[in-house]
Amino acid sequence: MDDIEPDGAEPRAALRPLTARSIVLSTLLGHHPPTLPARALVRVGELFGTAEGTVRTALTRMVAAGDLVPEGGAYRLTDRLLARQARQDDSRAPRTRRWDGGWEIAVVTAERRPAAERTALRQAMTALRLAELREGTWLRPANLVRDRPAVVLAQCALLTGGPETDPAELAAALWDLDGWARAARDLQRALGNAHGLAERFTVSAAILRHLLADPVLPAALLPPRWPGDALRAAYDAFEEEFRLVLARHAGT
Repeated sequence: MDDIEPDGAEPRAALRPLTARSIVLSTLLGHHPPTLPARALVRVGELFGTAEGTVRTALTRMVAAGDLVPEGGAYRLTDRLLARQARQDDSRAPRTRRWDGGWEIAVVTAERRPAAERTALRQAMTALRLAELREGTWLRPANLVRDRPAVVLAQCALLTGGPETDPAELAAALWDLDGWARAARDLQRALGNAHGLAERFTVSAAILRHLLADPVLPAALLPPRWPGDALRAAYDAFEEEFRLVLARHAGT
């Protein structure tokens, strides 16, 4: 699905209308490997009432924008979007480890950073699911398994430790857990109440954006009845449904 960074919007406001570009991008981001023939993408567009000419125009524009690479009548995602697909996949099945109470801490040590470097670091920290305690200090419970990108290693000192105060209170201060949970339940209901493939596809894209903002905390730090796993299961069920429809209709 279309991996657009979460913006904190309420679920209904986050339901973005389908366009030819979003249909193509969401389809390829959800496909492994992320390469499909042009004719298959045209047929996907037909599922949502999008004309062939509109889809082909979108494909041309996406190549020009650096989103797609044409290969012998097919289109694949560029490396930039492959990174987005990897983040999507991780949001659906985060790699976790047993939490021993420790926290990972990243402190910015680089000085006089250009705006582009500061922006790149903030994006990397968000992707790593760290939260900013104060300017230049990022942290989270050490329960996730992932590599640190070069931008983090170049600008930060990496430490381990833990709060002397209640860690659950710290987690609640760093992340709006109640707000995330409330939106997750709204999205799950919206998917269950959606009519037709296009509406379900639109809601599922909003779910995936919301999952990208899940801090994936240890269970001990979460509010009761945390809906993260239930929302992932709802998304996985739709993704399987869409995969079967895609196979029948587009021959993928």
